[in-house]
Formats: sequence, C-alpha cells, structure tokens
Amino acid sequence: MGQKNQLWWDLPALETFLLNKEIYEIPTKEFNEVLSELSSLLKVDQLLKTPVRKLSLGERMKMELIASLIHSPKVLFLDEPTLGLDVVMQQNLRDFIREYNKRYHATIILTSHYMRDVESLCKRIIIISKGVIIFDGLLSNLVKKHAPYKLIKVILQREVKKDNFQALGKVIKFQYPEIVLVSSKEKISETTSKLFEQLPIEDVTIQDPAIEDIIREIFSSNE
Repeated sequence: MGQKNQLWWDLPALETFLLNKEIYEIPTKEFNEVLSELSSLLKVDQLLKTPVRKLSLGERMKMELIASLIHSPKVLFLDEPTLGLDVVMQQNLRDFIREYNKRYHATIILTSHYMRDVESLCKRIIIISKGVIIFDGLLSNLVKKHAPYKLIKVILQREVKKDNFQALGKVIKFQYPEIVLVSSKEKISETTSKLFEQLPIEDVTIQDPAIEDIIREIFSSNE
C-alpha cells in the first residue's frame, strides 16, 4: 500500500480508519488492537478525533500512514516518506518504519532522494539510471565497490601551508583549522601516522565518503 491523500479534511482521521476497517473487512478486535498500537508508536493516540485540518503536516502524514497500515499489509511502498518534515519528525518516522518492519515482518520498498533515509533504513538498495538498474545489492557493498577510499578530516592547532599536505593525499578542503584529505583505504594507517609526525594536529577523524557523493559519482560515470 503506497502513501496517498485519503483523509477527509474536515473530519477526524478516525473516520477514515473506520471506513478502511469496513473496506478491508477487519474484525473489530483486530482493528482496535492495530489502531492502538500504530497510534501509540506514532504518538498520535490523543489526536484521532481531531479534525484533519487542525493537524500539522507531520501529524497528517502520520495519520496517512495509519490509514495505509490499518489492515497490516505485508508489502508497503513509501515514496519520499520524510519529505517536508523537520529533523525531529524525520527521525521519529524512520524509527516507526523500522519498528513496523520488525513487528509485522513486512517488506518495505522505499523510494527517496534523501540519502539519510536510505542509510538509516535500507540494507539492500537499487540504483536506477535512465530506466536501467546499475546497482542492486547491500549498501555496504556499494560503499566498498564505488568508494575504495576514505576521508581524513584534520583539525590543526595552528596554520600551516597547504604544500605540507600534498604528499599525504588529495586535499579536497583547506580552510583553517579544518583540512580534508582523500586517502586509499590501504594507506589510512600510514597517512594518519605521518600526519601526527609531521604536522601540529589537534584532532583527526576518519570516515567513509557521504552516500550522496558516491551516488553522484555513480551517475556521472554512467552518463
């Protein structure tokens, strides 16, 4: 069941849920249990009788989710589920999707351009370019295959010349006190050791490149 606008603007969301109960022929006991569980998970149990027009965007989206899930579907399609929500609401919605998957063992297909959703929720990802699947596999394998390097973020104690970093790796950011280098995964230990030996380092952080950057590189190579 995909997300769609199915709530009546001037009526409480509960009216839509009751209609769906009849459409899907859900037994009353099962309906009450599922509604209680979903509204509690989404923290909207006190808003079920509030007219939809009085709800915030995030609250309406939660009600739309309940309407789609009231019959406990085993396959769920979500299109940009966190679009337009603030960061707190985005995280709440991700937590709910993850919990729903765990409780109901549902298959959830998520379409999104927002990589934070993908990183947080998806183990398997499919990348489509111009109608052709160019990657289908684990997110971890995507990083290994298309980003055989790591980023070294350096915080300096004092200013130094950019030339001091050239031999250590490709410099992609040089703005005191922060410097960011690209290094192959095989040379991470060696490069880090040299940084501490040769330069006034305050702090060093090693991380994978952002998923957005990896996806961008994949699309660029397939143009």
